[in-house]
Amino acid sequence: MTEENRKPTPEEKAKAAAEAMAKARAAKEAKEAAAQAEASTPATESAPASKPVSEMTPEEKAAAKKAAAAEALAKAKAAKEAAEQGEEAGSDADAKAKAAAAAKAKAAAAAAAKAKAAREAAGQGGDEGGDDAKAKAAAAAKAKAAAAAAAKAKAAQASGEAGGEEETPKAPSKNQPYLDKYVARLTEAFGADVLEASYINELSKEVPTLVIQNERWHDVATFLKNDEQLAFDYLSDLHGVDYEDRLEVYYHFYSYKNQQSVAVKVKTGREQASVASVMDLWQGANWNERETFDLLGIHFPGHSDLRRILLPDDWVGYPLRKDYVQYDEEV
Repeated sequence: MTEENRKPTPEEKAKAAAEAMAKARAAKEAKEAAAQAEASTPATESAPASKPVSEMTPEEKAAAKKAAAAEALAKAKAAKEAAEQGEEAGSDADAKAKAAAAAKAKAAAAAAAKAKAAREAAGQGGDEGGDDAKAKAAAAAKAKAAAAAAAKAKAAQASGEAGGEEETPKAPSKNQPYLDKYVARLTEAFGADVLEASYINELSKEVPTLVIQNERWHDVATFLKNDEQLAFDYLSDLHGVDYEDRLEVYYHFYSYKNQQSVAVKVKTGREQASVASVMDLWQGANWNERETFDLLGIHFPGHSDLRRILLPDDWVGYPLRKDYVQYDEEV
């Protein structure tokens, strides 16, 4: 900041104002003194105090008058110059004070404008920043999804399509050895045709699953329980399922001796649905078979007391069948 643009301090302002007032006061006093001197001078100036006017000659009177006029003129000129200097000093001080006040007001206005602009910019920046942040986040998510899709496609191409190579075979289930064991034992005891299918059910905790011929089910069930290598002595689940084209009974057995599980499915037709009862092998099948009979109409030959367990004996139809139509619509 230059000296001209520097703002005066309060002390400098006070000092300048005091000097201006002093100069103005001195000029005023000089002006008043000159006016008083001029007024006290007579039209015919008296001679010097050393000689009375009555004793002066006309030439001396003229000289004294001229001298008095010159002296008064000099005093008036001096008073005028002093007054002009005081006024000039006062005007300079006033001008400086006015300039300082104007500069201060200008600076304050500039600061206020700058602060307002900063607030407006901050407000707009917040909104725009939020929009920008959302747009950037959306773009980043989109780019990430695209990259993931591209990587997945590339991996699929590299594993199966590139070079005509086949897909990498999936690792066998941890329960595959158990399934192989069950299949081997049943095939050895009953032949390969006793099994309609065998697989690892990945949707049900990878449990080994066997599909047994309906006509040979009771013999196979007896073997599953009594064989020393299998020893499935606990029936944990029995229920029926309607697949529209057929009905199935699902069993889940557990061997406490081997701490192993196996699931068994036995199929039957919708007309005259029938699956041999295993109540004589596992007493827990009693109520499960009655419930399956009650709701799906599957008969269990060999059951000692096969009758409805949830619905009254005169109920028409089987509510869990997919083609079930309610007999009494008002009920």
